[in-house]
Amino acid sequence: MKTLNLLKMALLALPLLLAGCGSKKKVVEATTPVVKVSPKQTSLLTRVSNNAQTTKFITSKVKFTVEVGQQDIALTGNLKMKRDDVIRMQLMAFGFVEAARLEFTKDYVLIMDRINKQYLKAPYISIDFLRNSGLNFYTLQALFWNELFQPNHTKLEADDMQKFTANINGDNEDVIITLEDEKIDYSWLTNQNTGIIQMANIIYKDRFNGNTQLNWDYSNFKPMDNTSKQFPNDMKVTLTTQKKEVKLGIKLNYINHETDWETRTEVSNKYREVTIDEILQRFMAL
Repeated sequence: MKTLNLLKMALLALPLLLAGCGSKKKVVEATTPVVKVSPKQTSLLTRVSNNAQTTKFITSKVKFTVEVGQQDIALTGNLKMKRDDVIRMQLMAFGFVEAARLEFTKDYVLIMDRINKQYLKAPYISIDFLRNSGLNFYTLQALFWNELFQPNHTKLEADDMQKFTANINGDNEDVIITLEDEKIDYSWLTNQNTGIIQMANIIYKDRFNGNTQLNWDYSNFKPMDNTSKQFPNDMKVTLTTQKKEVKLGIKLNYINHETDWETRTEVSNKYREVTIDEILQRFMAL
């Protein structure tokens, strides 16, 4: 019974990652003045950009962990991604029953709760945090693929690099790249020598309703396909709100490049469509 309750908690927590309410503090903070565009900065941004993977498919068995406050649960599952098309996460209960599915396409977000036979399908503009933070499919793809991104752009062009700044400080290996506008701060913690992104942080600033923060940590980098390019095998996604903190851990095992799978999920008419508000109400009651 306890396992089932924790599983239900996990299913409720996943949509909350897309519907943030507030924030406590900023995780990534520049400790030195930001240096405007310079040859050294351009070189760093080029190294970061060159780390982008060239493969079209990334698939892997995954160990997921979901933490909400003092509650946590571990699940197995699958991650399947096709560049510029779809990102899919499948969470398995008891090792063999699919409990939930999250599917991000260029046009919509699909969240399926297979235990309770309900689902949410909505365009990005309908989900507050994604809309407010300027996140669409391509920015989410960059977060999953460990890449730099420009909000509301499908890909980074050479001219886009001039919009980023970095606090390059002598021989300090850790460098923070930033991109800011009136309401949103984007930060990436990278290594000056390798250009590998170790953390991404997004803060949507709202002085009336409070800020929203999403933090994405990367670790356990390994070569992809025996090349010099590294890919993170461990990721931790953290959404901090004024009331709760939700953490999603993603640990990849045996990265492959499977191509023989359907890239779109058809929802059975046995499922009931729900709204983000319904899920949030149930979540806050936990």
